[in-house]
This record gives sequence, C-alpha cells and structure tokens, in this order.
Amino acid sequence: MTVEGPKHKLVVWFSAIALFLLVGIWPRTTRCLSLLPAPASAGTHGPYSTTFSRAENPISEGGKWLNGQSDGLDWTDVRTTPGFAFGTEIGGNRPDPQKYDDSAALLKGTWGPNQTVQATVRSVNPNQDGKVWEEVELRLRSSISPHNCTGYEVMFRCSKIPKAYCNIARWEGPLGKFTMLKETRGSEYGVKDGDVVKASMIGKILSVYINGVQMIQLSDDRFTSGNPGVGYYLEGATGIIGDFGFSSFMATDR
Repeated sequence: MTVEGPKHKLVVWFSAIALFLLVGIWPRTTRCLSLLPAPASAGTHGPYSTTFSRAENPISEGGKWLNGQSDGLDWTDVRTTPGFAFGTEIGGNRPDPQKYDDSAALLKGTWGPNQTVQATVRSVNPNQDGKVWEEVELRLRSSISPHNCTGYEVMFRCSKIPKAYCNIARWEGPLGKFTMLKETRGSEYGVKDGDVVKASMIGKILSVYINGVQMIQLSDDRFTSGNPGVGYYLEGATGIIGDFGFSSFMATDR
C-alpha cells in the first residue's frame, strides 16, 4: 500500500529535520564529550629507589619514610650514613616481647598490592659461631602506627653458617605478636656482603630470591594492602648494629 498526500509529506518533513539534527548537532555534542576529563584510573605509586645518600637518624629522605619508634613507638628507627642504612636496636639477650623491637622503616604513600622490593646487603664481621643473630629484613604490604605494626617480613641471617636462614613472618599488630609462615635453615639461605635480596607479592603469592635464585614461595592473603620497606634485627650482642644493613633499596608496585 502506498501512502500519498499530506500524511506522506509530514513524514518526509520530520525525517528531514531529524537528519539535520543528526548531521549538524551530534558531532558537536560528541566533540564536547570528548573534551571532558577521563575517569581517573587507580594508578600505581611507581618505583622508588635509593642508595641512602644522606646521614639521617631516623631515615627520612625528604619525608618519604615512616619509622618504628618515631611513628610506631614500640619498635626502633632506621638510620643512615651515606651509602648505608642500618638499625638502632639495642640487641643483647632480652626477654619476649622486648627483644622483638626490630628497627623498621616503611615508605609513605598509597601503594598497590602487587609489590616488589629489592636490596643490596652490606655485612662486615659476620658471626661464625651461631651465637649472634644479625638479620636484614624486607617488608611487604606493611603498616605502622602507634603500638601497631602489620604486614609481611622476609628475614635473612647475615651469615653463611649451617644455622643461617631465610624466613617469612606475618606481623599481626602488637609488639612481639607475629605468625611464622615459613622457616628454612642452611648456609644457602644466609646472605653475605654484596648479595642482592628480593621479595615480591603478587596476589596471594609471596616469592623470595637471593641473587636471582628463588628460595621460597608461599601463599597467604591475610593482608591485601600496605607499604614496602626494610627492617633489621639484632640478638646475642650489643654495639654491633652498624655491622649489617643495606647499601641500596628499590620498591615498586608496577
């Protein structure tokens, strides 16, 4: 059936108006929309690296670090001399939980959950009789505030004796409260001067490396956010906290 007459003309007229609007106005509208700012992405904090060029007690590097005593009260701070970061813990032979006041420093800011940290070990006069514990630590997904410190700690004994180790602990908050997730023992798990230690946590998987060789891998999902950092522990002697630490450090969440 063919539609003719005024009704047909009206349909044609409205079609012409619609076509004009589509051709004349729509491109301008879409152009304006394209000028609107895009929604912000979650983003990442990005890499941070340092060779500890300043002498600071506690470490700050322009206000970029939180520290164990300055910010957490119950732990101890990290200090630096040019090219070296180390702890301030007393050490000695103390009871629980006082002896677990590890020196700790965490980077500030908002970090994504997939984190990788890497550091170069500095160790002089390493203990050989197994009676002194000199320990360097990498931290992942960690936080620190007054009387509360959480996150993952990867610890390496600065020795190559058979009682050396590389362990992983989960800090639960209060001083001395932690859960040991993995313990190893053997000279291959200890570290010496110049060794490069690395730890990454991607999703639930935490992996640990010494000089590029994977030593440990485990799964844990207690903490899904937090910040990277470093730590140090001394037991069995006093006055030697400056014998071990890190000469460089890198962290990224990309």
